[in-house]
Amino acid sequence: MNIIINGESKDFSNGITVLHLLQELSLEGKVMAAAVNMDIVKQDSWNTHVLQDGDKLELLDFVGGG
Repeated sequence: MNIIINGESKDFSNGITVLHLLQELSLEGKVMAAAVNMDIVKQDSWNTHVLQDGDKLELLDFVGGG
C-alpha cells in the first residue's frame, strides 16, 4: 500500500501501524508528533493506529532555536 510521508510517496505492507512505520524508517524516538490526513495521532495510539492505502502522514520533530 502507498503512504505519503511529508509529501513523499512510499510503499509499505498492508496493516502497518504508525509505530511500525517509524521503526521501518529508523525514526522511532526522533518523531515528536504525527498527523494522519491532518488529524493528530497521539503517541500512545501509534502502536494501534493502522494506516490505510493513500493516507497522508506528516511527521514532526520540534527544533529549538531563536
